[in-house]
Amino acid sequence: MTKGTQALHNLGQSIWLDNITRELLHSGTLKRYINELSVTGLTSNPTIFDHAIKTSTAYDTAIGGLVLKGKSPEDLFFDLAVEDISHAAELFRPVHDRTNGVDGWVSLEVSPLLAYDTTSTLAAAKDLYGRAGQPNLFIKIPGTKEGLPAIEEAIFAGVPINVTLLFSREQYLAAADAFLRGIERRIEAGLSPVVGSVASLFISRWDVAIAGKVPESLREKLGIAVAKRTYKAYRELLSSPRWQRTFNEGARPQRLLWASTGTKDPKASDVLYIKGLAAPFTVNTMPEATLKALADHGEVDSILPADGGDCEEVISQFAKAGVNVDALAAQLQEEGAKSFVKSWNDLMTVISEKSAALKTAAAH
Repeated sequence: MTKGTQALHNLGQSIWLDNITRELLHSGTLKRYINELSVTGLTSNPTIFDHAIKTSTAYDTAIGGLVLKGKSPEDLFFDLAVEDISHAAELFRPVHDRTNGVDGWVSLEVSPLLAYDTTSTLAAAKDLYGRAGQPNLFIKIPGTKEGLPAIEEAIFAGVPINVTLLFSREQYLAAADAFLRGIERRIEAGLSPVVGSVASLFISRWDVAIAGKVPESLREKLGIAVAKRTYKAYRELLSSPRWQRTFNEGARPQRLLWASTGTKDPKASDVLYIKGLAAPFTVNTMPEATLKALADHGEVDSILPADGGDCEEVISQFAKAGVNVDALAAQLQEEGAKSFVKSWNDLMTVISEKSAALKTAAAH
């Protein structure tokens, strides 16, 4: 019997892992996921690194060495993260080469403290991409109002970008426009139009936000409806004259990526957002538990309709139940940015505390 992961891969969707830890890299687990579970990429964020460093001693030796060099917690973190991400990028390099750069990407986020600072975001994106020295690295920039100009400039500068923290069709279209402008400017300047990018739409947070506030018949339906609405816009954009002119010059499409696809509701299927969002030429980045559940018992039997299917009908039912989707999308993006800042601050505290403890231990 074909594993659920293999079936999804065969449908044409890329499966990425939304996790990174030193144990995952050094134990051979990530390599096994690549070989056995059709995993072709990886994403990370401050929350993931916070958890990895807080709950493990695997980073202690490296932190101890960097502390002696007098590095700040932020510099120290990026040294650790770039090392992990570069290692992961090497593991995915054969996929990247085989797919001619369509797949095999890993993602590292700029400091979330910069989410509302265009100039610093751009500088940080260029710096991180240069430091890692890996062609298959996406730098994550939030698709906030302030992030959009940085995305355009980073693409123009040839830095591959994973646009993160997108929640709605409108936010996605704004990000796609920023990507396209960057590519069009490269073509005008006589530069190569091949710069990789994905646009990450967050799914499960929609359903968490309205849990208990809508009729039972609408339970766990908003995230997938918003995704379908966005997928329709994505497919329309791919067939628009503007995109096709750009592809004619040799550019590559920016793929749509489903993020936040672990099921949060214990009463719902653990592969709810995997089965519901199967679509060729998209990416689903999933937590480890969801990946294992998909391999074990996930059956993928249908793909997303290119026209969005029943999404407008479902969204109008939510409107009748008092949910303003546009207002909620703005709120979710703002809350998402704040939650990454909180994780970032927690991470800096963890690194500072570990640094201090290791310094004390070294002194005795």
